[in-house]
Amino acid sequence: MDLTVYWTQFAENKLDDIFDHYKTKASIPIAQKLVTGIVDKTIGLNNNPYIGQKEELLIDRPQDFRYLVFKS
Repeated sequence: MDLTVYWTQFAENKLDDIFDHYKTKASIPIAQKLVTGIVDKTIGLNNNPYIGQKEELLIDRPQDFRYLVFKS
């Protein structure tokens, strides 16, 4: 089963925020590695859509919304 992963503008903005935070607090390579890891983790959803946990707040919608946690 193939799944299409959509990144909302909000999610993309938060990814930028994460990058900026770690760029300032750690370094650019660490920030890049973290953001790349987050994006890579979502790629697995394309072929294994059930690895993400269901979003309980959106359970009554016709689509199946899931999320992943990467590191902390």
